[in-house]
Amino acid sequence: MTKIADEVAVRPEPVSFLDAFLYWLKLGFISFGGPAGQISMMHQELVEKRRWISEHRFLHALNYTMVLPGPEAQQLATYIGWLMHGTWGGVAAGVLFVLPSFFILIALTWIYLVYGNVPAVAGVLYGIKPAVTAIVVFAAYRIGSKALTNNVLRIMAVLAFLAIFIFDVPFPYIVLMAGIIGYAGSHFLPEKFRVGGHHSALGKSFGPALIDDDTPIPEYAKFKWVRFLSFSLIGITVWGAVMVMLSITYGWEGTLTQMGWFFTKAAFVTFGGAYAVLPYVYQGGVENYAWLSGTQMIDGLALGETTPGPLIMVVAFVGFVGGWTKEIFGPEMLLLAGAAGAGIATLFTFLPSFLFILLGGPAVEATRHNVRFTAPLIGITAAVVGVILNLAVFFAYHVLWPQGFGSTFEWFSLLIGAGTFVALFRYKVGIVPVIAACAVVGLSYSLLL
Repeated sequence: MTKIADEVAVRPEPVSFLDAFLYWLKLGFISFGGPAGQISMMHQELVEKRRWISEHRFLHALNYTMVLPGPEAQQLATYIGWLMHGTWGGVAAGVLFVLPSFFILIALTWIYLVYGNVPAVAGVLYGIKPAVTAIVVFAAYRIGSKALTNNVLRIMAVLAFLAIFIFDVPFPYIVLMAGIIGYAGSHFLPEKFRVGGHHSALGKSFGPALIDDDTPIPEYAKFKWVRFLSFSLIGITVWGAVMVMLSITYGWEGTLTQMGWFFTKAAFVTFGGAYAVLPYVYQGGVENYAWLSGTQMIDGLALGETTPGPLIMVVAFVGFVGGWTKEIFGPEMLLLAGAAGAGIATLFTFLPSFLFILLGGPAVEATRHNVRFTAPLIGITAAVVGVILNLAVFFAYHVLWPQGFGSTFEWFSLLIGAGTFVALFRYKVGIVPVIAACAVVGLSYSLLL
């Protein structure tokens, strides 16, 4: 016992770039469970076991990523990688967090498009679709129970739901209005938009950490205008070069060019996580561009839930199906077309996330005791709850009445969905086991028909 205590009391040895690289690669393959599970996994490994970073520094970084649009778990990995090994450490951590899921999702999407009509595959999807609907309902409940702390915020959630459900208001406009209301509320009703802490664990100690509370900020993590402007220029250049290349090759109205522009906008409205941006992706991918159908959108979310990495990787599914459907390279090169669409969707969705960390990280480190949610973000989060609820209604309609209200009601799908919600809400079962069980139930039911 004394030996273990002595080991915990000793600060860990410096971590090489290779050791960190191997950890981030491993995390990319095992990061199931959505953002909460992924953040918990990193906390257990990096704070408690390896002690690469202290509790306070970990939560401080997490608070910053919570404020940003984009996948907070991937951004947290990028932030910690950057704090440990500078720019290339952050890039490696962020890329490896999503790379395995990117290739896995491409393979699964190809199987889905080629073999999706095979009875066995159709039976599996039959069971998964109502499960996904229940998962979205549960996400709305989980976020709402934390975010809607007073009646003003609850009213904002209801108004957001009505705006998108009845009036079909584009998601970015809802985000903009919610942010304006939150900003105004901070002046006129500050008590309704007061910020609360995200985690109560602050203050726990697991022994000295490599990056501890009192560890000086490394030179590369200090804010410098030259570095800020350089990274900004690099980011804009990468984005602009790809967009110009796509525009010259395929024209501004070309599928890949429009994907680049669309997913760039999507990257800036992902407040509240992937579930919040899904309605926006649905509006664009299904209604505006017809890259995929509503049913395929549900199937894509199901595939995204069963793969490691951030759930927002569902954009790779949308891009793959869009490239395949539009036959951008001709009918003989569908796989290449799908891979190109998935690549463009992923690049333009995640590029801003890296810039947010590399540009904002130094300022965050310099004000380590001051970072908190802003009132506009609180308003946006409240509106996001209503938007997610709208997504759940959309999914439920397509699952329970697949051919429209005049068609047969899928009572067995309702039972699967209800059972999924109970498993998640009452028994705290993980998402992946629930989906696996529903897939088995759907397959069994289809074989009995």
